[in-house]
Amino acid sequence: MDDGCPMTPDTPDGEPRIRIVIAEDEAIIRLDLKETLEAEGYEVVGDCSRGDVAIELVRTLRPDVVILDIKMPGLDGIETCRRISKERDAAVVLLTAFSQRDLIEQARDAGALAYLVKPFSRRELIPAVEIAIARHADLRALSEHADTLSERLDARKVIDRAKGRLMDTMGVSEGDAFASIQQRAMSSRSTMRAVAEEILAAG
Repeated sequence: MDDGCPMTPDTPDGEPRIRIVIAEDEAIIRLDLKETLEAEGYEVVGDCSRGDVAIELVRTLRPDVVILDIKMPGLDGIETCRRISKERDAAVVLLTAFSQRDLIEQARDAGALAYLVKPFSRRELIPAVEIAIARHADLRALSEHADTLSERLDARKVIDRAKGRLMDTMGVSEGDAFASIQQRAMSSRSTMRAVAEEILAAG
C-alpha cells in the first residue's frame, strides 16, 4: 500500500496517467484489479481492504478514481462512497456481488458514478472506469451551477433521465444524447439541468 503521493508519470502521448485507489477486502481480487488496471496504463497509487482506510488514502493521495467493494470491514462501500463524494473530487466505481435494483439506487445516491457486479471481466472493468471518469467530467461541467453535492447529484439524475428520453425517442447513443443536451444549453445560454427539465416536461 502506498504511503505517499508520488509524481504521476505521463502516458506516451504526454497526458498524465489516471490515478486509482482500490479498496477491496479480498486480497486476490484486489491484486487482480491492480494488475489489470496497470496493464491498461492506469496508475494504482494505493490499495487497502477497509473502507475507513480508503477514505484516508483518498485524502492523502487524491486519486482520480476510487474503486470500492460494497462489503468491507470498517465502513461498507456505500458509506465510504458517500463520504468520499462529499469530501473529495474523485470518481467512484462500486463493486458488488449483487445486482438488486435498490442496491444500485443506494450506490447512485451515495455518489457512485459506475458499478460492477462480481465476477467481472477485464472487458467490463475498463469501460466502468472510463464511464465513471466521463460522468465525473460531466459533473465538473455542472459545478459552476451547483454549489453542493446534493445539487450536483440532483442535476445528474435529471440529466440522466433526459438522456434516456432522447436515447429512446431519437435512437441515439448516451454520448450523443449528452452532447445534444450540452449543445442546447450552450445555444440557449442555459444550464444543462434546465434543458433536461424542458426535455422531460415536453414528453
